[in-house]
Amino acid sequence: MATESRTPIRYVAAATLVTLLGALWFVTRPGPDAIGYVFMPAAGVPSVLAVRALLRRLPSDPVARRFWRLVLTGTAVLSLGYLILAGQAFAAMPELPTISLPAAILAAGGMLTALGAVARVPLGAGPADRRKRLIDRTIGFVGGGTLLWSFGLAPMITSSSGWSTQALVLVALSLVLGLGAVTKVSYIVGGPVDRAAIRLVASSSLTAVGVALLSLSGSDDNTLLAQAVVMPTAHILVALAAHRQWNSPGARRRRSGTWLPYIALFAVDVALLSVLHNGLTWSDRVVVLAAVALTGLVAVRQLMSARENGRLLRAQRASEERLRHEVTHDGLTGLANRGLFRTRVTEALEAGDTTVLLVDLDDFKTVNDSLGHDVGDQLLIAVAAALGEAVGPDGLPVRLAGDEFAVLLTGGADGEEVARRVLDRFAEPMSEHRLLAHASIGIATARAGDGLDPLLCHADVAMYAAKQRGKGNWVRYHDGMEQPVLAHAQIGGELRRALDAGEFRVHYQPLMDLATGRVVGVEPLVRWEHPTRGLVPPGEFVPAAEGTGLIVPLGRFVLRESCRQAAAWLAEFGPACMQKLGPNVSVRQLHDPDFVADVRAALADTGLPADRLVLELTESAVLRGPQVSRTLHELHEMGVRLALDDFGTGESSLSLLRSFPASIIKLDKSFVDGIELDEMGTPEAEARQAVARAVIQLAGALGLDTVAEGIENQEQADRLMRLGYTLGQGYHLARPMPAEAMTRLLAARAGLAVAA
Repeated sequence: MATESRTPIRYVAAATLVTLLGALWFVTRPGPDAIGYVFMPAAGVPSVLAVRALLRRLPSDPVARRFWRLVLTGTAVLSLGYLILAGQAFAAMPELPTISLPAAILAAGGMLTALGAVARVPLGAGPADRRKRLIDRTIGFVGGGTLLWSFGLAPMITSSSGWSTQALVLVALSLVLGLGAVTKVSYIVGGPVDRAAIRLVASSSLTAVGVALLSLSGSDDNTLLAQAVVMPTAHILVALAAHRQWNSPGARRRRSGTWLPYIALFAVDVALLSVLHNGLTWSDRVVVLAAVALTGLVAVRQLMSARENGRLLRAQRASEERLRHEVTHDGLTGLANRGLFRTRVTEALEAGDTTVLLVDLDDFKTVNDSLGHDVGDQLLIAVAAALGEAVGPDGLPVRLAGDEFAVLLTGGADGEEVARRVLDRFAEPMSEHRLLAHASIGIATARAGDGLDPLLCHADVAMYAAKQRGKGNWVRYHDGMEQPVLAHAQIGGELRRALDAGEFRVHYQPLMDLATGRVVGVEPLVRWEHPTRGLVPPGEFVPAAEGTGLIVPLGRFVLRESCRQAAAWLAEFGPACMQKLGPNVSVRQLHDPDFVADVRAALADTGLPADRLVLELTESAVLRGPQVSRTLHELHEMGVRLALDDFGTGESSLSLLRSFPASIIKLDKSFVDGIELDEMGTPEAEARQAVARAVIQLAGALGLDTVAEGIENQEQADRLMRLGYTLGQGYHLARPMPAEAMTRLLAARAGLAVAA
C-alpha cells in the first residue's frame, strides 16, 4: 500500500528528470540540434503513465473518470504529435524542422481534448450563478487575451522569423484555449475532480506563452529552449495534477474567481500603456490615460466592496459557527451536550466497538441547597474542567444534564483506566470554594452495529450499581446486572401504588423508663403490608423510597398518622401516658421546602402539643448546611423537640451539640452491645463503657435527656442504669407493635397505675 500511494509522485519525478536533462542538454549541446525535440515526447511518457495509474485507482464517479480519460487521451495524442515532429527533426538535420500538418493536427487535437476535459467539468452552480460567472469569465478572458495578443500573438504574427501557419495556429490555439480553461477553473467551487488538479491541467497549455515570448527573437537557440525545456513542463504539470487527485482529501467548496476580474482590468491597462508607449498623438494619449485611470478607480472601488463583503461573510460564518457551537455544547461548562454526544456515539457504533462512561456526581443537590446555586454552578464548571483534564485525548467529555456527565472513549482507550483518572482528579479540591466532588461511574461497551439506547441503558445500570457500592466508585456493566436495578425500579413503582392504596401501616416501639418499666414515649416505624408478599421489611423499601424521593410523601404520612394516634392516646389515657413521640426524619425531608409547613399542619390538625413531638435526626442529616440549619431552628422555635439519633458514630458529634438545638441524644446501639461484659475485663467492653459514661456526663452538663438504644437483655439495662441512664429502647424492653397492641399496652399500664 505504501508503494502504491507513492506511484504518482514517481511519475512526476520522472517527467521532471526528463525536463532537467533537456535543460542540461541545452546548456552543453552535445550531439545534433534534433535531440532537443526528443524531450517533449519523452516527458509525455511518465505523464501518460501517471494518469493511467490514477484511472485504475479512481472511484467510479462518472464526472471524475470522464475528466481523467479525456486528459489521458489528450496527453497521449499531444505526445504522439511531438514524437512525429522529433522524427522530422532528425530527418531535416542539420536544419530545424517546420512542423508538418499531421503533427500539428495531433498536437492541436491533444490540446483540444485535454482542455475539453476542463471545459466539461461542471461549475457546481445554479443557472443564475452560471450566467453571472459566464460574464465574469468573459471579462477575464478579454483582459487576459488582450495582454497575450499585445505581447505574444501579435509580435509572432508580425515578426520576420518565418513561422509556419501550423506553428502559429498551434501556439494561438494553446494560448486561447489555455486562457479559457484558466478562467473557467477560477469559477469551479468544488466537485469530484480536485480543483488544484484542474488548475494544473489548464495551466499546462500556457507553456505556449513561454514559446511565444521565446519566438520573438527568431533565433534557433530560443526554439530549441522551448522544445527541450519549456514545453516538457506541460507534462510535469499534468503528472502533478494526477498526483494531486490521487491524494485529494475530497471535494471541498471554496470561494472562486474573486480576483479574476481585477486581474483582467490590470491586464487591459498594461496593454493600453504598451500602446501608449509605442507612439500616439497627444490627444490619443489623453484618452488612453483616462481609460487606464478610470479602470483603475473602478478596480479599487470594487476591491473595497469585495473586502467589505468578505468581512461581512467572515462575520456571518463566525456567527454560524457560534450558533452551531451553542447548539452542540453546554452553555455553562462548554462541554459537548447530549445532542452531540448521541450523534458521536451513533457514528462511533457504525465504525466499531464503542465504550462510554456515565459520570454522576454524588450529593450535588446538597451543595445547591446548602451553599446556593451560584456555588453549585462554579463547582460544575470546575468538575467539567477536571473531567476534561482527566480524560485528555482519550475521549470526548460531555455534560448531559444537571450533575450528570459522560465520556465517549476514542482510540481504544481503556475505560477502567479513564475512570480511575477521573476519580483521582475529583478527589482533589475544586473551585474557589475548595470543594470535593464524589462521583459514581458506570462503564459499558457495545459492538459495532449495536443500538445507541441499549449502550446508554447499560452504562446507566452500571452507574447505579456503582452508587449502591458507596461514593466514589466505578462499575463496568455485565450481563444480568440490570436485574437488581429493575427490581429496585419495580419497588419504586410499587411504593407509589402502595401509597395511593393505603398499604402502609405505622408500628410503635415503646421508649421505657429503665427503673420502673413505664412507657415514656414511642418511636413510630413504618411497615408495608403488601397484598401478595405480606409484611415487607423496611430494609427492602426504605432505600428505594430514599432513592426515588418517595420518602417525602411516605414520611409525611408517618408524621400525620403518628401525631393523630398520639393525640388519641393522650385523650384516652391522659397526659402522663405519652411524653415523647419520636418519628425519624430523613435527609430528603429536611431538604423539602414544605417540611416545616407539614409539621405545623400535622400538629394543628391533630391537636398534639408541639412539646410532645420529638423529631429524630442522624448526624449526617444535620450536617447539611445553612438551609437545613434554618429548618431545624424554625422547628425548635415552634416548640418541637429534636433528638440526635445514633449519637457517637459520626465525626462531629461534640461540635454538633454547640450549634444544633438538640433536646435529646440517643446513644447508638453499637456502644450498648456487649456493655454488660465489663467484669470479664475485655478492652472492647471497657471502651463501650467509657463512651457511654462520657455521653451521659456530657448530656448532664448540657441539660439534655439521654436514651440508650438497642437494649437486648436485662444485664445491659442494669449496667446502663448504674452509669446513669434512665430511658432506653430495645427488643428486651418492647418490640415494635401495631397501634392496637400499643393501645392495649397503654391501657394495661394505666390500669396498673390506677390499682397502685
